[in-house]
Amino acid sequence: MDLRPIYHRREERIRAHVLLCWLALLLVRIIELRTGQRWPRIHRILQRMHLGTFVGPEGQVQQRTEITADQHRLFTALRIPEPPHIFHITTGPPKNKGL
Repeated sequence: MDLRPIYHRREERIRAHVLLCWLALLLVRIIELRTGQRWPRIHRILQRMHLGTFVGPEGQVQQRTEITADQHRLFTALRIPEPPHIFHITTGPPKNKGL
């Protein structure tokens, strides 16, 4: 397993890093087995999904892009629900953040 670079010095942090890498590898393998596809393709399909933030005088909306047929098949094969179309709605004028 390629775990470099690791910038930890304490043993428990190194062990935690290796464990997280192993869990990520396990998750990727489970996804590959359930979908019958290789990780590079799955990654490309899922990277096409984006979250946009739209701001106007009445507030803001965070909404994801439409689900493609390939993404729908992945979610179905993995038996997980599609992410919500609307993530967050805020009403009222936008707040200035120190500008």
